[in-house]
Amino acid sequence: MKKVSVILADGFEEIEALTAVDLLRRAQIYVDTVSITEEYTVHGAHGINVQTEDLFEEVNFVESDMIVLPGGMPGTLNLDAHSGVRRVVKDFFEEGKYIGAICAGPTVLANLGLLKGKRITCHPTVEQDIQGAVITKVPVTVDNNVITGRGAGAAVDFALKLIEVLAGSDKAKEIGEMIAYEKI
Repeated sequence: MKKVSVILADGFEEIEALTAVDLLRRAQIYVDTVSITEEYTVHGAHGINVQTEDLFEEVNFVESDMIVLPGGMPGTLNLDAHSGVRRVVKDFFEEGKYIGAICAGPTVLANLGLLKGKRITCHPTVEQDIQGAVITKVPVTVDNNVITGRGAGAAVDFALKLIEVLAGSDKAKEIGEMIAYEKI
Protein backbone atom coordinates (compact mmCIF):
# COMPACT_ATOMS: atom_id res chain seq x y z
CA MET A 1 0.00 0.00 0.00
CA LYS A 2 1.25 3.46 -0.91
CA LYS A 3 1.94 5.86 1.96
CA VAL A 4 1.77 9.65 1.95
CA SER A 5 2.95 11.95 4.72
CA VAL A 6 1.15 15.31 4.81
CA ILE A 7 3.34 17.65 6.82
CA LEU A 8 1.50 20.31 8.82
CA ALA A 9 2.79 23.49 10.44
CA ASP A 10 0.85 26.10 12.38
CA GLY A 11 -0.74 28.42 9.84
CA PHE A 12 -1.29 25.77 7.12
CA GLU A 13 -4.02 26.28 4.52
CA GLU A 14 -6.80 23.96 5.62
CA ILE A 15 -8.44 23.40 2.22
CA GLU A 16 -5.17 22.36 0.63
CA ALA A 17 -4.14 19.96 3.38
CA LEU A 18 -7.49 18.40 4.19
CA THR A 19 -8.64 17.97 0.59
CA ALA A 20 -5.47 16.00 -0.11
CA VAL A 21 -5.89 13.90 3.05
CA ASP A 22 -9.57 13.22 2.38
CA LEU A 23 -9.29 12.29 -1.30
CA LEU A 24 -6.13 10.20 -0.86
CA ARG A 25 -7.87 8.21 1.87
CA ARG A 26 -10.94 7.72 -0.32
CA ALA A 27 -8.54 6.23 -2.87
CA GLN A 28 -7.34 3.72 -0.24
CA ILE A 29 -3.92 5.37 0.01
CA TYR A 30 -2.51 5.44 3.53
CA VAL A 31 -2.11 9.02 4.73
CA ASP A 32 -0.17 10.04 7.82
CA THR A 33 -0.72 13.59 9.03
CA VAL A 34 2.47 14.87 10.62
CA SER A 35 2.89 17.83 12.97
CA ILE A 36 6.16 19.76 12.95
CA THR A 37 5.21 21.38 16.25
CA GLU A 38 5.70 19.74 19.63
CA GLU A 39 1.95 19.12 19.79
CA TYR A 40 -0.31 16.72 17.89
CA THR A 41 -2.80 19.54 17.32
CA VAL A 42 -1.82 21.91 14.53
CA HIS A 43 -3.56 25.25 14.06
CA GLY A 44 -4.74 26.14 10.56
CA ALA A 45 -4.52 29.59 9.02
CA HIS A 46 -8.29 30.06 9.37
CA GLY A 47 -8.85 28.76 12.88
CA ILE A 48 -9.40 25.08 12.07
CA ASN A 49 -7.33 22.90 14.37
CA VAL A 50 -6.29 19.45 13.15
CA GLN A 51 -5.29 16.49 15.29
CA THR A 52 -2.38 14.70 13.58
CA GLU A 53 -1.39 11.06 13.85
CA ASP A 54 2.28 11.74 14.44
CA LEU A 55 4.88 14.29 15.44
CA PHE A 56 7.66 14.86 12.92
CA GLU A 57 10.26 13.12 15.10
CA GLU A 58 8.10 9.97 15.28
CA VAL A 59 7.99 9.41 11.51
CA ASN A 60 10.34 7.23 9.49
CA PHE A 61 9.98 9.04 6.17
CA VAL A 62 11.82 6.23 4.37
CA GLU A 63 8.49 4.37 4.55
CA SER A 64 6.64 7.14 2.68
CA ASP A 65 6.17 7.18 -1.08
CA MET A 66 5.25 10.86 -1.11
CA ILE A 67 5.33 13.93 1.10
CA VAL A 68 2.85 16.77 0.72
CA LEU A 69 3.50 20.38 1.71
CA PRO A 70 0.34 22.49 1.96
CA GLY A 71 0.64 26.24 1.59
CA GLY A 72 -0.86 28.91 3.77
CA MET A 73 0.70 31.62 5.84
CA PRO A 74 2.52 31.49 8.08
CA GLY A 75 2.41 27.71 7.61
CA THR A 76 4.75 27.70 4.63
CA LEU A 77 7.26 29.89 6.45
CA ASN A 78 7.11 27.49 9.40
CA LEU A 79 7.72 24.49 7.11
CA ASP A 80 10.66 26.27 5.48
CA ALA A 81 12.20 27.17 8.85
CA HIS A 82 12.10 23.55 10.07
CA SER A 83 15.47 21.89 9.43
CA GLY A 84 13.93 18.41 9.48
CA VAL A 85 11.40 19.32 6.80
CA ARG A 86 14.15 20.81 4.65
CA ARG A 87 16.22 17.62 5.06
CA VAL A 88 13.32 15.33 4.15
CA VAL A 89 12.37 17.45 1.12
CA LYS A 90 15.97 17.36 -0.12
CA ASP A 91 16.21 13.59 0.47
CA PHE A 92 12.94 12.89 -1.37
CA PHE A 93 14.00 15.08 -4.27
CA GLU A 94 17.41 13.44 -4.59
CA GLU A 95 15.92 9.93 -4.32
CA GLY A 96 13.29 10.67 -6.97
CA LYS A 97 10.44 10.15 -4.50
CA TYR A 98 7.29 12.20 -4.97
CA ILE A 99 6.90 15.66 -3.45
CA GLY A 100 3.55 17.43 -3.63
CA ALA A 101 3.52 21.15 -2.85
CA ILE A 102 0.64 23.56 -3.32
CA CYS A 103 0.14 27.33 -3.11
CA ALA A 104 3.20 28.79 -1.33
CA GLY A 105 4.49 25.27 -0.56
CA PRO A 106 6.78 25.18 -3.62
CA THR A 107 8.85 27.99 -2.06
CA VAL A 108 10.26 25.40 0.36
CA LEU A 109 11.73 23.52 -2.61
CA ALA A 110 12.81 26.75 -4.31
CA ASN A 111 14.68 27.89 -1.21
CA LEU A 112 16.65 24.64 -1.38
CA GLY A 113 17.53 25.32 -5.03
CA LEU A 114 15.51 22.31 -6.23
CA LEU A 115 13.24 24.00 -8.77
CA LYS A 116 15.78 25.39 -11.23
CA GLY A 117 14.61 24.41 -14.71
CA LYS A 118 11.50 22.66 -13.35
CA ARG A 119 7.98 23.33 -14.61
CA ILE A 120 5.86 24.25 -11.61
CA THR A 121 2.80 26.18 -10.55
CA CYS A 122 2.26 28.13 -7.34
CA HIS A 123 0.20 30.92 -5.83
CA PRO A 124 0.63 34.18 -7.77
CA THR A 125 1.86 36.00 -4.65
CA VAL A 126 4.98 33.82 -4.40
CA GLU A 127 5.89 33.53 -8.09
CA GLN A 128 8.61 36.20 -7.67
CA ASP A 129 10.14 34.13 -4.83
CA ILE A 130 10.77 31.14 -7.10
CA GLN A 131 13.81 31.79 -9.24
CA GLY A 132 14.86 29.58 -12.13
CA ALA A 133 11.62 27.63 -12.50
CA VAL A 134 9.21 27.75 -15.43
CA ILE A 135 5.91 28.84 -13.87
CA THR A 136 2.93 27.42 -15.74
CA LYS A 137 0.10 29.35 -14.03
CA VAL A 138 -2.22 26.32 -14.41
CA PRO A 139 -4.03 24.47 -11.56
CA VAL A 140 -1.59 21.54 -11.35
CA THR A 141 1.80 20.82 -12.88
CA VAL A 142 3.89 17.63 -12.76
CA ASP A 143 7.60 17.63 -13.53
CA ASN A 144 9.12 14.21 -12.84
CA ASN A 145 8.73 13.65 -9.07
CA VAL A 146 7.48 17.17 -8.23
CA ILE A 147 3.72 17.81 -8.27
CA THR A 148 2.67 21.41 -7.67
CA GLY A 149 -0.70 23.11 -7.23
CA ARG A 150 -1.66 26.75 -7.76
CA GLY A 151 -3.62 27.35 -4.54
CA ALA A 152 -6.74 26.62 -2.51
CA GLY A 153 -8.92 26.88 -5.62
CA ALA A 154 -6.96 24.02 -7.18
CA ALA A 155 -7.08 21.75 -4.12
CA VAL A 156 -9.32 19.10 -5.72
CA ASP A 157 -7.32 19.08 -8.96
CA PHE A 158 -4.11 18.79 -6.93
CA ALA A 159 -5.41 15.93 -4.77
CA LEU A 160 -6.73 14.04 -7.81
CA LYS A 161 -3.33 14.42 -9.49
CA LEU A 162 -1.64 12.98 -6.38
CA ILE A 163 -3.99 9.99 -6.64
CA GLU A 164 -3.28 9.63 -10.36
CA VAL A 165 0.48 9.61 -9.75
CA LEU A 166 0.25 7.00 -6.98
CA ALA A 167 -2.69 4.83 -8.05
CA GLY A 168 -3.37 5.55 -11.72
CA SER A 169 -5.76 7.63 -13.78
CA ASP A 170 -8.66 5.18 -13.38
CA LYS A 171 -8.53 5.57 -9.58
CA ALA A 172 -8.33 9.36 -9.86
CA LYS A 173 -11.33 9.35 -12.22
CA GLU A 174 -13.25 7.08 -9.84
CA ILE A 175 -12.64 9.42 -6.89
CA GLY A 176 -13.54 12.46 -8.99
CA GLU A 177 -16.84 10.80 -9.91
CA MET A 178 -17.40 9.75 -6.28
CA ILE A 179 -17.32 13.38 -5.16
CA ALA A 180 -19.27 14.60 -8.24
CA TYR A 181 -16.29 16.69 -9.32
CA GLU A 182 -16.82 18.61 -12.52
CA LYS A 183 -14.27 21.07 -13.79
CA ILE A 184 -15.93 24.40 -14.52
